Amino acid sequence: MIVTSWNQLHKDILNCTACPLHQGIRHKVAGQGDPNATVMIVGEGPGAQEDLKGIAFIGAAGELLTKMLAAIHIDRKDVYISNVIKCRPPNNRTPTMQECNQCLPFLRQQFALVRPQIMLLMGSTALKALLSPELTITKSRGKWVERKGIWMLPTYHPAALLRDPAKKIEAWHDMQLLESKLKELDSLI
Repeated sequence: MIVTSWNQLHKDILNCTACPLHQGIRHKVAGQGDPNATVMIVGEGPGAQEDLKGIAFIGAAGELLTKMLAAIHIDRKDVYISNVIKCRPPNNRTPTMQECNQCLPFLRQQFALVRPQIMLLMGSTALKALLSPELTITKSRGKWVERKGIWMLPTYHPAALLRDPAKKIEAWHDMQLLESKLKELDSLI
């Protein structure tokens, strides 16, 4: 499937019935933000608030993400935010790899349209779906991976930080790495 426009991609996401997750949801959550962003943020999938409003990363985790970005002088509107999956799993469970694989073509198309220089992988699901199912977030976070000229940085999902505030120290280190990489890339222009 080749996408030529955002409109077509959003229609394809809205019409998708490739897996059972589309049943019983209120909204599919395609993603939003700057379509020409340098940074693309990828999370797991919609939660209850996202399903209700059709917007990625809102609610408590979204508020924390906005604060994390602001701490390194990035406005949320200046990044593109998406998720591996576009439909909320029942009871907010972790999506299966099969479900992730069904949605990955949409994420790849978003990536092709945005063409970011950096991808911030928020949490284990994004890490496993985009880099390798064998990786763990605790061992991979804070380590840059370069693939085909794109820099990827795994870090904790904001929801994990809300559950375990002690991880915020490591997440802050990761955000500082992101800020440094942005300055480095900016100096090359």
